[in-house]
Amino acid sequence: MKKKFIIPFIASIVLFSSSIYSSSFDEKIRKKSSQNKAQDSSKYVNRHLSKDPEKDRVIVYVLKNILSRYHYVKKELNDDFSEHVYTSFIDGLDPNKRYFTQEDLKEFSQFKYQIDDQLRNTNIDFYKLVYHRFLEKLTAAKNNYRTLLAQPFNYKKNEVINVDYENLPFAKDELELVDYWRKQLKLSILSRIEEAETAQNSSEKPEKSTKNKTKKSFKELEIEARKEVLTNMNELYERIDELENSDWYSTFLNSVVSGFDPHTTYMSPRIKSRFDQEMSGKLEGIGARLQKKGMYTHVVELISGGPAWKQGELEPDDIILKVAQSDEKPLDIVGMRLDDAIKFIKGKKGTEVRLTVKKKIDGTIKTIPIIRDVVELEETFVKSSIVEKNGEKYGVINLPRFYIDFNDLSRRDAAKDMEKEIDRLKNENVKGLIVDLRNNGGGSLKTAIEIGGLFIKEGPIVQVKYRGEAPLVKNDTDTKTQWNGPLVVMVNEFSASASEIFAAAMQDYKRGIIIGGKQTYGKGTVQNVMPINRFYEKYPSDLGALKMTIQKFYRINGGSTQIEGVYSDIALPSKYSYMEFGERDLDGALPWDKVQQANYHPTNSYRNFSDAVYNSQQRVLHNQKFNEINNYAKWLKKNQEENVYSLKYSTFKKESETKIKESKKFKDIFKFDSDLAFKSPKYELNLFSKDTILKEKRIVWHKNLKKDIYLNEALNVLSELKMTENYTIIKQ
Repeated sequence: MKKKFIIPFIASIVLFSSSIYSSSFDEKIRKKSSQNKAQDSSKYVNRHLSKDPEKDRVIVYVLKNILSRYHYVKKELNDDFSEHVYTSFIDGLDPNKRYFTQEDLKEFSQFKYQIDDQLRNTNIDFYKLVYHRFLEKLTAAKNNYRTLLAQPFNYKKNEVINVDYENLPFAKDELELVDYWRKQLKLSILSRIEEAETAQNSSEKPEKSTKNKTKKSFKELEIEARKEVLTNMNELYERIDELENSDWYSTFLNSVVSGFDPHTTYMSPRIKSRFDQEMSGKLEGIGARLQKKGMYTHVVELISGGPAWKQGELEPDDIILKVAQSDEKPLDIVGMRLDDAIKFIKGKKGTEVRLTVKKKIDGTIKTIPIIRDVVELEETFVKSSIVEKNGEKYGVINLPRFYIDFNDLSRRDAAKDMEKEIDRLKNENVKGLIVDLRNNGGGSLKTAIEIGGLFIKEGPIVQVKYRGEAPLVKNDTDTKTQWNGPLVVMVNEFSASASEIFAAAMQDYKRGIIIGGKQTYGKGTVQNVMPINRFYEKYPSDLGALKMTIQKFYRINGGSTQIEGVYSDIALPSKYSYMEFGERDLDGALPWDKVQQANYHPTNSYRNFSDAVYNSQQRVLHNQKFNEINNYAKWLKKNQEENVYSLKYSTFKKESETKIKESKKFKDIFKFDSDLAFKSPKYELNLFSKDTILKEKRIVWHKNLKKDIYLNEALNVLSELKMTENYTIIKQ
């Protein structure tokens, strides 16, 4: 447990620097023959230039026309847009300022306000200039880092490093770049030395030690650390060499399309092919959807019920840096193609994979062990549990996604399954329902509307708007109310899109209490995937696809769910409480706005709605565990803002030890165990004799529910809600 939190904020920089960026130029390197460098660079650049420049121009031509005509935002291609593409592409190639200098940028800047004109003329000279220079820098880096890592750094020198790369200026020239790279590599090695030194001094695993084993000296540990960094660098540049022009060109194209909004992305044919692959009935792996962003592999979503979801530490937006098979040496996957990275992450059921990840929330580096298992689609479907509290029975319905099969509408979907599940729980005489939408990233708008209709008689659920058109009101037209009893909806910072539509509708109708994080994710836009060849049929090869924002969601009260999301009626402390998290954290996100309110009438479902909310707020305020979680959130926020670290080993080690000591206060922060007993509905109990795997999965789920402090408070609220007798619609 101790080593999992070693150097929580420093290590994040260490692994990135050691794995991604080449070393600085020192005196020996600068004396190398410039002629040999030029020859090596020329060969490397020529090998990676586009083999089909006409295709590159065609893609730009089609993209600009599709975006101009169909994107939700009518974007003018002007100097501001040009500046966005300029900055975004350069940052995409060199996010940590380790390749380009201000001298390079001075040359690039001739195009800073001309890219819009180039795009209109299907000209990609800016791309060619920057990409060509980038290839030259990669070549120089490969020639340089081996020499730099051939000798130790001065670990007694009193100096610091600033790791706020977003605000760090590019190096003035190659000489200043020396200092950038030197400090990065030094930090990388310091981290490895400290970790190795701590490991050999630790007595946590005495069974692995030997009686006569001698401790390694600092010098020996330093040599080993430099070898590790060298190995990582070699592996990284081998993978970079495998990347093609199309990989880097996709980065440029995404710099262009992201100028419209962050959810509009270009997908190369290879990425589109993977996107189109439908999951089979089962898949052996960790149950996570991954996406390549620049050099890094990001976690996009966890499949409910899958191994990563059950393990509980991996989260959306985490970055996977390394992959290890059980106790084997970890493999650095930074810069690796996503297809190749997935091959190492996937594996047979029962085997262990250890992921080294950079946490989205605070930038810490953490090793997460996950036992691979069969990931089944069944686990992404609605499921329910029954629990008794104060002599009454209540139902908990978990909805992982708003799923539907548009190719076969006769198959099961989230709305049909929810209706069945509610019916089954009603047959067991539950007095109230909790609908758990935590970590539900959305899905089908159609099912969100239909599920909202299960809790009201009829009326509008959401408004949808295309560019330049009046909003369309989407109604529940079925007068049947499947559930008219007490309702609590659970959300968190990862509840998005369709989840926000449902939660907002229940809040606007005052039909249920929303409880969870301060606010949901805030994604109030709709995307559609368009194959580019559909708009340029005469081109013989696959041009890829564009995922483009075409609509915006609005609540029935007129406000958008974009940026703001849905604010909880009862906000519970979480580790994200003080973070800028969600849509509002994305550059270029579309703004919040509002349209005219739809014609709807709130219900008077409850006679003690305000009292139930107030009582919960008071319980949370005086709950020691929630107060500890709140303090933990403040600590995370404070550490997130720390960007300067010492490169003097004695100080570096002391800072690390201080962080470890502080972190121990929060080691058991989320440990909780209620006295509640959760069980499956009767219909599932009848299935267990035939499906023992399903039984085992439900046992694990029920154990987790018992330990869920957030669900426990939701049940407290639900048990207090009192319905108005024969409640009717309030006429406004």
